[in-house]
Amino acid sequence: MKLILTHEVTNLGAPGDIVEVKDGYGRNFLLPRNFAIRWSKGAAKQVESIQAARAAHAIHDLEEAQSIKGNLEANPINVPVRAGEGGRLFGAVTVSDIAGALAEAGAKVDKRRIEVGNPIKSLGAHSVSVRVHADVSAQVKLNVVASK
Repeated sequence: MKLILTHEVTNLGAPGDIVEVKDGYGRNFLLPRNFAIRWSKGAAKQVESIQAARAAHAIHDLEEAQSIKGNLEANPINVPVRAGEGGRLFGAVTVSDIAGALAEAGAKVDKRRIEVGNPIKSLGAHSVSVRVHADVSAQVKLNVVASK
């Protein structure tokens, strides 16, 4: 199935990319969530407008991306979560929790750009990766603390 991506999809592509995927993946996942539209000659003309919108939202300047990376890596971010006895969490720290903590610290980051290796299920210091730019990735230190 040939599709045009309208949103960034991890390990598949960025908005405006034309991709070939299996029918079930496109029909059951990408299309219902509005991550893609079906490819056609008319829809292919929309690719330029999608890519122009992507360019407007992307961080163009590599120097700006480097400064954002420096700000993210400078100080550890506190993430308050509910925890039980012995420091075990009720569930896990989600990328939405991390994005909210980053926003409170003054760094607004899209949650789809946050990569958590293993699920965070305990209090303490952890590290996650944030893709600031296609060529720049920041390692953010998190302090998972129990909320009161």
